[in-house]
Amino acid sequence: MARKEKSIELLNRAVADELLAVNQYMYFHFLCDDMGYDMLSSLFRRTAITEMMHVERLAERILFLKGDVEMKPSGEVKKIKEVKSMLEKAVEMETGSVNDYNAWANECGAAADSVTKQIFEGLVGEEEVHLDAFDTEVENLEKFGDHYLVLQSIERSKATAAGTPSAE
Repeated sequence: MARKEKSIELLNRAVADELLAVNQYMYFHFLCDDMGYDMLSSLFRRTAITEMMHVERLAERILFLKGDVEMKPSGEVKKIKEVKSMLEKAVEMETGSVNDYNAWANECGAAADSVTKQIFEGLVGEEEVHLDAFDTEVENLEKFGDHYLVLQSIERSKATAAGTPSAE
């Protein structure tokens, strides 16, 4: 019974972190979209949707273990308005997830819960993909400066002038 309880606790902690990520990334998506940064807006939106799918996977496991899914984000959305700071926050969040999920996979393995261990290991790989994407965007901003954002805004303006919807 202790195995199940510990796994349920860790899975619910992951649900809380993923819910915060969904909210934070959607906030960033809305702001980037409003500023005309379609590529970054789309990146944050797609990542938020992937995080929602993580919540679903975690919740299914919690319910299988006869636990109750706690649908409370682990914190408040940070009202970050500057793009570089948004991306740095995303890198910080994804790094935290990778570290937590690796540790929790090991805990579940030590408690002989190999299925929950595999779920956390799978999430590590997906969070590393997010981490790489956000890290690349930080590097692009550092390399190209504000020109990088200007180009995205120009692309939106060109699409609007041509009467074509912006990319999603």
